[in-house]
Amino acid sequence: MSEYLPGLEGVPATRSNISFIDGEKGILAYRGYPIEQLVEQSTFEETALLLLDGELPNAESLENFDQQLRRNRRVKYNIREIMKHMPETGHPMDMLQTAVASLGMFYPSSDNLSGSSGEGKVDYIHSMSVKLLARLPVIVAMWEQIRNGYDPIEPRADLNTAENFLYMLHGVEPDPLQAEIFDTCLILHAEHTINASTFAALVTGSTLASPYGVIAAAVGTLSGPLHGGANEKVVEMLKEIGSPDMVKPWLEAKLFKKEKIWGFGHREYKVKDPRARILQKLVEKVAADKGMSPMFETALALEEAAAERLGAKGIYPNVDFYSGILYSEMGIPSDQFTSLFAISRAAGWLAHWREQLSDNRIFRPTQVYTGQPIRDYVAIARR
Repeated sequence: MSEYLPGLEGVPATRSNISFIDGEKGILAYRGYPIEQLVEQSTFEETALLLLDGELPNAESLENFDQQLRRNRRVKYNIREIMKHMPETGHPMDMLQTAVASLGMFYPSSDNLSGSSGEGKVDYIHSMSVKLLARLPVIVAMWEQIRNGYDPIEPRADLNTAENFLYMLHGVEPDPLQAEIFDTCLILHAEHTINASTFAALVTGSTLASPYGVIAAAVGTLSGPLHGGANEKVVEMLKEIGSPDMVKPWLEAKLFKKEKIWGFGHREYKVKDPRARILQKLVEKVAADKGMSPMFETALALEEAAAERLGAKGIYPNVDFYSGILYSEMGIPSDQFTSLFAISRAAGWLAHWREQLSDNRIFRPTQVYTGQPIRDYVAIARR
């Protein structure tokens, strides 16, 4: 194939059996299970293991996996000290990429992917996946304490992933409703086929780089506002609009200038993102408990107005539109939103890393050369 397609749009880069999207019907499934069923009946721990292993685990396997995650939450004090010397004004995603990369220095692997095979290779991949899934949420929560001048709060082994994160983030016993909602958010963001950050993980993994390097590369890719950083932009946008009565004039001005409406449109979906539908219901659940927030009212008005102007083009709310509102309602700083995305999506990244290594071939795409033809060098005195 010699045709150049910007952004590799529509070009298959790999074969995968991890997740499936039907953008015309608004379907997202992990390992064949619709996302709606998983958020209703599963947990993040079970969903992560489903993504990693390919099948829903039995009770014993799930309990073992959950206990492995709980036992691997602590990180060495060296990581904490590195974080303490980072500028407190730095973005949490820059911190996370640096911290994840540094984990490889303090937790070196005795295994070598290029020399392992069979059961030993599978055990190594599983062990590293557990360590990363357990420690990413801890690092993100540690940073919230450190950048505010406090020592990190010790993780608790009696709490699940969502509960422990909220406990370490806020320093108080997690609210059951918030923990339930956050667990759902982790499931929703865990996987989404070959997006930019997953592709970065595949490319890095194909070189047999360490899993820390694989996840650090994916975190760096996710940090961009056109990928994981969009939900932070959504909150800024809704604050800029201010109130529901300002939605229509604001939208018309943006469309006239052909500027981006954050949280709307997705390359894969021609209908409303199924994750956005679920997240909207979660925000409604919070509103029923705490009251309707002005931001949510503005968001509903914007969705309605945008449907009139953009619906015919297949542009509807995506996962970022309501996730930022939900996290704001939970008292989470907006610059941490993408970090939450990362600790969830790590499950998908690691599943794709495992799949890539099962039949590895290093990525080496080609290019369409548009430069000068072959020519002779000209001495500097003659230029």
